Amino acid sequence: MKVVVAHNRYRSDAPSGENIMVDLESAQLAAAGVEVVPFQRDSDDIPSLPAVQKAMLPLSPIWSPASTRALADLLRRERPDVLHLHNPYPLLSPGVVRTAHRHGVPVVQTVHNYRQVCAPGLYFRDGHVCTDCKGKAFALPAIQHRCYRGSAAQSAIMATTLAVHRGTWHSVDRYIALTESIAAHLRDYGIPPERIAIKPNAVEDPGPPAPVGEGVLFAGRLSPEKGLGILLDAWRRTEPGTLGTLRIAGDGELRPLAEAAAAERSDVDYLGPRDRAGVRELMRASALVTVPSTWFEPLSTVIIEALANGRPVLGTALGGSPYLIDSAGWVVAPTADALAGVLPLAVKEAGSLAQGARERYLANFHPDVVTSRLIDIYSSVAGSRRA
Repeated sequence: MKVVVAHNRYRSDAPSGENIMVDLESAQLAAAGVEVVPFQRDSDDIPSLPAVQKAMLPLSPIWSPASTRALADLLRRERPDVLHLHNPYPLLSPGVVRTAHRHGVPVVQTVHNYRQVCAPGLYFRDGHVCTDCKGKAFALPAIQHRCYRGSAAQSAIMATTLAVHRGTWHSVDRYIALTESIAAHLRDYGIPPERIAIKPNAVEDPGPPAPVGEGVLFAGRLSPEKGLGILLDAWRRTEPGTLGTLRIAGDGELRPLAEAAAAERSDVDYLGPRDRAGVRELMRASALVTVPSTWFEPLSTVIIEALANGRPVLGTALGGSPYLIDSAGWVVAPTADALAGVLPLAVKEAGSLAQGARERYLANFHPDVVTSRLIDIYSSVAGSRRA
């Protein structure tokens, strides 16, 4: 089987778990014998684009002539069985779906966010969950609130893109929802249930877990929707040292908050950004991992990494976290009160859930399990367009 993997890579100064998962999944497919043909554009390349292409850049989310021509050439040359789309913005555009269909190639798309409805794809603005554009034919609130990159003009372009390509998105042959919460979002958008498959991401097996460590790890982008603020509020309600060490790894706009907490308390350690290997070592040194998201996070790679390393997870009852955690941890409301109420119990019982966390990973998120499911999805649509 031959698959074109189409993805617009996010900027390197805004680290993206989606970039990581596309790379991991492509490697896992290749290891399973699938011929992977990448069709990628990189937002880091925008400053060096030719002048004409750069002038057209503001409209590229709606339609990118350069990318659609390049994809058409690739499809004629490679004649793949399936095109698998991840992120189309800003350099690919949803036009890749129409281009693939014109060449008789079915399209599978993994939905990593809520971009079919929400301009920034988060259902989150100004520090709170927002679904103002849900159900609207045109996302006018996105323009009013400058939701896309803080710009009314760019928000207007993205709102127009969502309106223009509603039919395009409804023509995708099969959607991959990372969790049930994404599947519900797609059904609400009007996608028939039979065209939605639930398949989470996988991370490579790190091997047998290390003995349970001590304390709690937060690893992620230091931005409001990731919940660092409510976590620190909850931590301050405990006596210093009673829960071990709170380790914070990551970077972002809330870095001063993490630095201040570390200066204030001896049981808070801000470690700065860490690569995936560094995060894995921190997980093994901890008793549990917390992912206190305050938005509808579709799928947290940190949760899957924690389970793979035999670490239970304390998360919030939003987005895909409850599906991922299941019985391998604790799910609470996204408030400081709720976190503070469960943290002592979670630290106390973390060791007893460690084996269950590892078993949940092996049964649901191991590459062998997930890649087999993805190949089955490809097979279910391969040849449908040409036939």
